[in-house]
Amino acid sequence: MLFSKEHDDRFKVIYKQGMMTGFRIIQDRETGVNYLLAFEGNVGGLTVLLDENGKPVVTPLDDDY
Repeated sequence: MLFSKEHDDRFKVIYKQGMMTGFRIIQDRETGVNYLLAFEGNVGGLTVLLDENGKPVVTPLDDDY
C-alpha cells in the first residue's frame, strides 16, 4: 500500500524556516542529495542545493532509513 505506515518516505525535511513564506531543505534518503524548496503562500520552487563550487550538496544518509 502506497500510504501505509510500513512505507518509508524517500524524502526527509532536514531544515524548516517560515510558515506561509519560507524555505525547506529536503534530503533524498536514497542518494543524500539536498534540495531547496522556497515558497510563498501556494507558490513555490524546488532546486538542487549547490555548494560554493556549484556541486550538489550531499549529506550523509541516516541509518534509520
